[in-house]
Amino acid sequence: MKAAFPAERTVILTGAASPRGIGRTTAHHLAEHGWHVGIVDVDGDAAARTAEDLSDRYGVRALGVGADVSDRAQAVAAVDALEADLPQLVAVVNFAGVSSPVPYLEVTPEEWERVRAINLDGVHWVTQRVAQSLVSSGVGRIVGISSVSAQRGGGTFSKTPYSAAKAGIIGLMRSIARELGPFGVTANVISPGPIDTDIMGGTLSEERKSHMAADGVLPRIGTPRDIAAAVAYLISEDAGFVTGHTLNVDGGLYMH
Repeated sequence: MKAAFPAERTVILTGAASPRGIGRTTAHHLAEHGWHVGIVDVDGDAAARTAEDLSDRYGVRALGVGADVSDRAQAVAAVDALEADLPQLVAVVNFAGVSSPVPYLEVTPEEWERVRAINLDGVHWVTQRVAQSLVSSGVGRIVGISSVSAQRGGGTFSKTPYSAAKAGIIGLMRSIARELGPFGVTANVISPGPIDTDIMGGTLSEERKSHMAADGVLPRIGTPRDIAAAVAYLISEDAGFVTGHTLNVDGGLYMH
């Protein structure tokens, strides 16, 4: 028997405490639509403040904890803490990530390890722990955040280590979708194009925005709200027949 999609439901968002980040905008968007929110961020104080703001503004239950998601023990402990104090866990969205503008011939072992550990390993550790709960309840939504950089082979601010790790997200989520589908759990990917956040190398000038938009079809770059809206759909009850999919939110930059 198919498990019911609960009215009181929690989403865990990683990397959602940065003031101008996609994750924080998504947290507000989902809280506004009734989701209870758990935030995992390397900055635990910022995570706690963001959660408090969500509760005050939208009347939902929210909790923020600090963790380095690339460390399995910290990732598991963070999810344990959030699940213990929030309503039924239904979804996880993996925003936590780092950029890497280092040219390929200059990539050191330390840089490769840093980028892979946070951008790919961290997604795996958090997702695996959340998936255990979702499979147990028989309903769940998992979302990984890739990048148009992975699909086009770079060509963005971040270069090869970033592209490789973000390509790994697509394979990871497709495999999870296949394994966990029989348990009522979907797994999908959002692949953003250029988005107006500080991860692109600092606050963007209007000239740089125009230059970045020129590669796409639409005459602008994306906003965090564009990604938040895509997340809201993929973790909704209505998206229950969508799994193993990569949703490009990139203004037509990559068509496939």
